[in-house]
Amino acid sequence: MTTLLDAVRRHGETHADAAGIARTPVPGLTTIRATAPSDLVYAVSRPLVCLVVQGSKHVTLGTRGFSFSAGDSLLITADVPTVSQITRASVAAPYLSLVLELDPAVIAELTARTTSASGDERSPVRVDATETEVADAALRLMRLLDRPAAVPVLQAQLVREMHYWLLAGRHGAAIRRLGWPEGPVQRIARAVAVLRADFAGPVPVERLAAVAGMSPSSFHRHFRAVTSLPPLQFQKRLRLIEARRLMLFENASAGSAAFAVGYESVPQFTREYGRLFGRPPVRDVRAAREAPPPAPRDAAAAPGPGPSPLP
Repeated sequence: MTTLLDAVRRHGETHADAAGIARTPVPGLTTIRATAPSDLVYAVSRPLVCLVVQGSKHVTLGTRGFSFSAGDSLLITADVPTVSQITRASVAAPYLSLVLELDPAVIAELTARTTSASGDERSPVRVDATETEVADAALRLMRLLDRPAAVPVLQAQLVREMHYWLLAGRHGAAIRRLGWPEGPVQRIARAVAVLRADFAGPVPVERLAAVAGMSPSSFHRHFRAVTSLPPLQFQKRLRLIEARRLMLFENASAGSAAFAVGYESVPQFTREYGRLFGRPPVRDVRAAREAPPPAPRDAAAAPGPGPSPLP
């Protein structure tokens, strides 16, 4: 009988690109495969659940670290900056995971029809053992990929079922907040969408606050509470991650990458890049190219426009 590990392994071996990313016909569903431990990967992740079925990974949010391995799930319930690293993977036993982006519209619809979950979890990142119902729903979703004609007919109800079991599980209270259209998480998400789209240009805080429907002071407070960073630092993180992608994957020079993401001063870009990534741009990119291929980032982690490398 096919297991979730079998299904994810088969899909990854058949469809993964050079970075280990295997997208599926189901929107928001991706499998990840890596055959060696990775370097540190910086991302600004969207809400998602990542089910690890083989290997191990470590994710850091601010000063908090989370280690997880086969049988565990990583849950991210807000747009947050993370640093991740695959810690156990080999050719014989690759790191394998299944990633599903969380859909606020589905969560809102289910929330209106289900009993409120208890609890008051505020952390946007958490790790726990994958619940049986979630794993079962994920397996049925993966099996669906073997029947392409059935995918457009059945994918929506299987994605909905997986969301339901996540809501019904131990972290339902945290996920439920994603479905509140006028709750702080969704208001801040609207502002984050503006930052993702326009991160290379000046984005006044007043504009972001207006998009979120908050006063500037309230917006600052809620933005940091949801994302862990102030708005300008969040925008800076998006810029630096995109600049690194341009240098690594499009062979941009440090200067052209700096200007492309909105910096007017290359020395300032170099300083801030070094503070985030630990090395100046040229040295960092050279070291990354000499190392094994960059590990994929979890689905929905791309900072802005352009190709979307996943953790």
